[in-house]
Amino acid sequence: MNAEERRVAVLRAIVADFVATNEPVGSKALVERHNLGVSSATVRNDMAALEEDGYIAQPHTSAGRVPTDKGYRLFVDRLHQVKPLSAAERRAITTFLEGAVDLDDVLKRSVRLLAQLTRQVAVIQYPTLTRSTVRHLEVVRLTPARLMLVLITDTGRVDQRVVDLGDVLDEDDVSRLRALLNNALVGQPLATASARMSELPDDAPAGLRSPLLSVAAVLLEALLERPEERLVLGGTANLTRAGTDAGALRGMLEALEEQVVVLRLLTSASDPERVTVRIGEENESEDLWSASTVSIGYGALSSLGQGTTALGGMGVVGPTRMDYPSAIAAVRAVARYVGEIVGGR
Repeated sequence: MNAEERRVAVLRAIVADFVATNEPVGSKALVERHNLGVSSATVRNDMAALEEDGYIAQPHTSAGRVPTDKGYRLFVDRLHQVKPLSAAERRAITTFLEGAVDLDDVLKRSVRLLAQLTRQVAVIQYPTLTRSTVRHLEVVRLTPARLMLVLITDTGRVDQRVVDLGDVLDEDDVSRLRALLNNALVGQPLATASARMSELPDDAPAGLRSPLLSVAAVLLEALLERPEERLVLGGTANLTRAGTDAGALRGMLEALEEQVVVLRLLTSASDPERVTVRIGEENESEDLWSASTVSIGYGALSSLGQGTTALGGMGVVGPTRMDYPSAIAAVRAVARYVGEIVGGR
């Protein structure tokens, strides 16, 4: 092992101990707790070199050292492999997520699970609709003059709307209306479906024209809404348990409240094949300069089986003193299962 490799090993040990204890780490503790294969004097020299290069720092007058953002960055960049989740953990994820009843439930379960696995704040973005298509439109007759529309997309979104018609329809009329809507909309991207929906009443049989106008007015809202601009958040209480100082905690909470900051972060890290780790000032928002973010895209396999189509982003936000290997493994695993479930619905 050359000097550089040894110093990285010392840094790795400092990060591991600081994450575990939240206490500055001294050379004596490193030698006792880690099999570094060198003397205390060598470890002290390596720590001095790491400090000089800005990878560790001495807080206050403590005898120990803590990793800096630059140190965490080197640590993450030198993670040659991330410990995979155990078979039991993977089974638990599958069972928990597959029990979800609809898209909203999938996303809520995902953030709860990710927050528990990482002990950080978990965030997930609603699937983007730009690539979504209409899978089915169910029309249910609640009363002779009131219908319920259930719009289902290929990304698992289920949107229910109630339409007051002002006219009375019998079951045969409702069947004709259902067939007309599905023939026009199924398989269409949402943007195209909204255009078709607005044209549909002009070509409808006379008896269905007025009900179709009522349906179109309500359905256009559902087709044009942008739920991908919404986030689901879980585990904010984890921030208070992480020993984060008050100023940093306030900044992180403000950034999480300002959803556009987190949305931008998830959108910029939407590759389902690669986990992105941003540490401290690598985060765009100043409120997150005391934080680290670990994010990835989730998506569905393309119809041709070539790569994965990104549907949204997800990840965790927490203090820079984070267990990066565990966070990366958990984010990657949960994203894969969410992509399979949402993409397969």
